[in-house]
Amino acid sequence: MAASNWPRQIIAFIRLGRFIFLTGGFILYGLGGAIAYSIGTSIHWRIYLWGQVIVTLTQLMTHYSNDYFDFEADRANLTPTRWSGGSRVLPSGGLNPIVSLYAALTLLTSGLLLSILLALSQKLGLFTLPILLAAIGLSWAYSSPPFRLHSHGLGEIAAVIILAFLAPLLGFYLQVGEVQKIAVLPLPALAFLQLNMLLSVHLPDAEGDILVHKHTLIVLLGRPAARVLYTAALVMAYIWLLVAGGLGLPIEVQIAGLLPLPVALWQLWRIWHGAWFEQKHWENIAFISIALLMSTAFLQLLAFVWIRLG
Repeated sequence: MAASNWPRQIIAFIRLGRFIFLTGGFILYGLGGAIAYSIGTSIHWRIYLWGQVIVTLTQLMTHYSNDYFDFEADRANLTPTRWSGGSRVLPSGGLNPIVSLYAALTLLTSGLLLSILLALSQKLGLFTLPILLAAIGLSWAYSSPPFRLHSHGLGEIAAVIILAFLAPLLGFYLQVGEVQKIAVLPLPALAFLQLNMLLSVHLPDAEGDILVHKHTLIVLLGRPAARVLYTAALVMAYIWLLVAGGLGLPIEVQIAGLLPLPVALWQLWRIWHGAWFEQKHWENIAFISIALLMSTAFLQLLAFVWIRLG
C-alpha cells in the first residue's frame, strides 16, 4: 500500500515546489548577464550557470519553506488561486508537512555551500558572497521564523529587494566584478512591478491571513488603500523608465520596457472599475501583474542583447 503511494507523493512533492515560478529567477538573473554582455563583457558561462543554480535553489527553498510555515494561513484561505494561497499540497493532505521543511533545509544548505564555494574558489568581486548571503538570508526570513517578514508588512519589501535588485545585480556582478550604473538603471521599474505582483498575489489571501495574524501589506492597508498603492507603483514604473533615459538607460531598453504599457493601462482601468474588489477577477489580476513584470524584464533582456549584437 505504501509503495503504491510513491508516484502520488512524488507528484505532490513536485507540485509543492511550484516550478512555474522559477521562470522569474531565470529571467531576472539573465537580465543581469545580458547587461554585462551589452557593455562588451565575455560571458563566463561556467560562472553564469553556477550563479543560476544558486538562484534556483534559493527560489525552491523559499517555495518549500513558505508552504511549511504558512500551513495554517493556507488552510484558512478559502479563496486560493493558481497564483496565491500556496501550492495547496499540504492543506489537502497530499504530503506530510515535515517533508516540505526537510526539503527547504536541504536546499538552504546546498545554496549556502555553493555560494561559499563560488566566492572562495573563483577570482570574483569582493561583494560576491555578501550579495549571495543577503539574497539567501532574506529569502529564508521571508516566511520562516524568527523573522517571518511577510507577517509584519516587510515581506513585499524583502521580495522586491531579492528579485528585482539582487538577482539581476548578481547576474551582472559575477561577470563584471563591480556594480555599474548601467546595471542599476533598469531595476527600479522592475521593483515597482514586483511590488504590484505581490499585492495582486496577496489580494485573495487577506481574510485567511487575518485569521492567523499574517500581516501582509494588503492586510495592513486594506484593499481600498492597497489599490491606490498598486496604481501609484504601476505609474511610477513607467515614469522611471522615462527618467532613466536621461540618466543613461539606452533608448532600446526604454522602448522595450514601455511596450507592455497598453496592458498596464488596461489593468488600471479594470481595477478602478470594480475588478479589484470582485473575487472572480483576482486570479486574472494576479496573472496580468505577473505578466507585466516578466514581459518587461524579458524585453529589457532582449534589448540589452540587441545592443551588443547590433
